[in-house]
Amino acid sequence: MTAAIDVQQVEKMYRGKIHALRGVDMRVERGEVFGLLGPNGAGKSTLVKILMTVISPTKCQGTMLGKPIGHKATLANVGYLPEHHRFPEYLTGAQIVDYFGALAGTPRAERKRRIGEMLDLVGMGRWADTKIKQYSKGMRQRVGIAQAMINDPDLILMDEPTDGVDPVGRKDIRDVVRTIRDRGKTVLINSHLLSELEMVCDRVAIMVQGEVRQQGSLDDLTEPHRRYEVSFVGDDQSAAALLAGMEGVSVEAGIASIPTEDPNRIQPVIDCLRASQIVVKGVRAYRPSLEQLFLDAVGEDSGPGAGPNKHSRMHMEARP
Repeated sequence: MTAAIDVQQVEKMYRGKIHALRGVDMRVERGEVFGLLGPNGAGKSTLVKILMTVISPTKCQGTMLGKPIGHKATLANVGYLPEHHRFPEYLTGAQIVDYFGALAGTPRAERKRRIGEMLDLVGMGRWADTKIKQYSKGMRQRVGIAQAMINDPDLILMDEPTDGVDPVGRKDIRDVVRTIRDRGKTVLINSHLLSELEMVCDRVAIMVQGEVRQQGSLDDLTEPHRRYEVSFVGDDQSAAALLAGMEGVSVEAGIASIPTEDPNRIQPVIDCLRASQIVVKGVRAYRPSLEQLFLDAVGEDSGPGAGPNKHSRMHMEARP
């Protein structure tokens, strides 16, 4: 089966030689939740808009749902929740979903049947006949997801679906995304909230300055960095001297790091420290978070002439 999205060498050059995308390669498999992660200005929304034909690429190869990017008929099988969407405030939630279903070419009878189902799916059934102007930001986002699903698409693109939504609303939206995936749909989420992506996505791509720096599942991306850490009370130099003969072991700030996922390999380190009367405070298996992976990717651009801390443009939200 072909991938839901499979693009290569996507480039976008705006007027003034502003290079928004610099040869992006990305593959989204069918039936997964895929997170597109990056700071403001990384090119995430530009890539999503190219996929939806909102803007034209300078260069693009690849397919979406098995058809070339830009194939108009294929878009009828794609749902889209844009960033900063604006719905007519004089319409009700049900009318919004009906309107966008009509734009997508969904037959009237099928729309009428699916409106209630989609609003119930996102927890907005009881607000179906309430006008949009009375909705909170979270309620508007939920209705946005409902309108993206009204045409029963195989692929749904969501641009910042939880932006400006309170923690309870974000959890509800995550639950909706999981439900959509469980129905066999593919979901691409563009977001700058790392904790949101880490909790819901099967795979992610990290974009920095118009390039995909890393791509894969969290297990794949974190595997090279996993280790055990043994914290102790004592002098670093003494501990380092004791452990010098053990392959890969490093000591810093009262922690001995062992690059392994095998707990058997940390036993000699503990035994060696304790045999020398060094008190072992604790042992933990370390796996970097999505936030740390992102910081490492962005850090490649740091250095002389890089300017102020680029990380400040990224909203680092602590994972609950």
